[in-house]
Amino acid sequence: MALKAYGLNKCSTCQNALAYLADKKVAIDFSDYSVEKPTKEQVAKWMKAVGGWEKLLNRASYTWRGLSDEDKTDVTEAKAIKLALAHTTLIRRPLIEHADGTVTVGFTTKTKERF
Repeated sequence: MALKAYGLNKCSTCQNALAYLADKKVAIDFSDYSVEKPTKEQVAKWMKAVGGWEKLLNRASYTWRGLSDEDKTDVTEAKAIKLALAHTTLIRRPLIEHADGTVTVGFTTKTKERF
């Protein structure tokens, strides 16, 4: 069974991760957020799996910095889900759903070690 990964085709981190996984002969099914938008249920599931909205959303991104102060204050899980759905580039990438049910975001050394 192929792993499921999400991100952006034009994201250099996603491109590097996909190349790394191809070199390792890891079957991966990739979905581009800008083409295939995640559902509210998916985003909620990812938030829970990674340990909260703070770990799922990239608050150092250009997208986050471009949000209004109102959007960036008093963020709850529900508000974070709405923001992620409205601005998919806020979701850290690549996001990988692993065969064991875990979810990782980013492509760190620790994530690479899983392969």
